[in-house]
Amino acid sequence: MDDLSALARQQLDDARASAHGRSGHLFLHDGPLRQSVIAMIAGTALDEHNTPPAASLQVLHGRVRVTGSGGGQELTAGQVAMSPRERNGLLALDDAAVLLTAVTEVPDRDHQRATPVGAARK
Repeated sequence: MDDLSALARQQLDDARASAHGRSGHLFLHDGPLRQSVIAMIAGTALDEHNTPPAASLQVLHGRVRVTGSGGGQELTAGQVAMSPRERNGLLALDDAAVLLTAVTEVPDRDHQRATPVGAARK
């Protein structure tokens, strides 16, 4: 079993020691499921990139902004959001650590977007 708080602290230490100001660790790989802790020093960014078929981002420490063509979304420690389907990037507003959960393949990529459990229904 992995301790997310300890992983976040370790990745933040590694990011602070890195010339690029970032560090990541894939700690769960089970078929198409991936979970990684990514740490970034304030002001560093992950450039826009293609996204997996399904993903979520949970902020473990600090603040980040998800960037992309649809604008941006700021997330703070304790918040979780579904990853946008379009290309997006990530900017660390503070020293930050995030948990990225991704599913790298699905039988039918044209599936409907899931509604978060507990989300308000109209």
